[in-house]
Amino acid sequence: VTGGMAVFVWGRPRFTAYIDIVVALSLDDVEKLVSVLRNLSTTGYVDYDMARQALERTGEFNFVDGESGIKVDFWVAPQNRFSQDQFRRRVLKKVHGERIAFISPEDLILSKLLWYKHAETSRHLEDIESILKITKKLDWRYLNTWARRHSTVNILGDIRRRSP
Repeated sequence: VTGGMAVFVWGRPRFTAYIDIVVALSLDDVEKLVSVLRNLSTTGYVDYDMARQALERTGEFNFVDGESGIKVDFWVAPQNRFSQDQFRRRVLKKVHGERIAFISPEDLILSKLLWYKHAETSRHLEDIESILKITKKLDWRYLNTWARRHSTVNILGDIRRRSP
């Protein structure tokens, strides 16, 4: 789980209308996942072709539950070292008795930096600031290494200077 729901765990709670989940999929996995999602709700919506296309282009597809209105965006993870590190560093949290894998706070910050780099939306900076304020113990060596690799180290430095 990443995005706004992960910010809820590592930063300050904020409204989000959907759930973001990063997945590592093969073509066989797409068919299985779509089948499971279709069996969750008779009023749910998921498009197999969209899911397959998301796998091909390392994009996203979604599931919408017609009864609750909950929307889940599934983001297909690219096959690279950063994604591998993110999956390896995920943190399990108990939610209603179930163990749910959340992105680590460091990887959430790095992801938000990348999103900000591509689309300068203040929400990403606000999320990073809240994570820095709430989550005091962070792996700064890891953060700085990947921020340099992603060319976002200056943005991170600016946020750190502004944060108390």
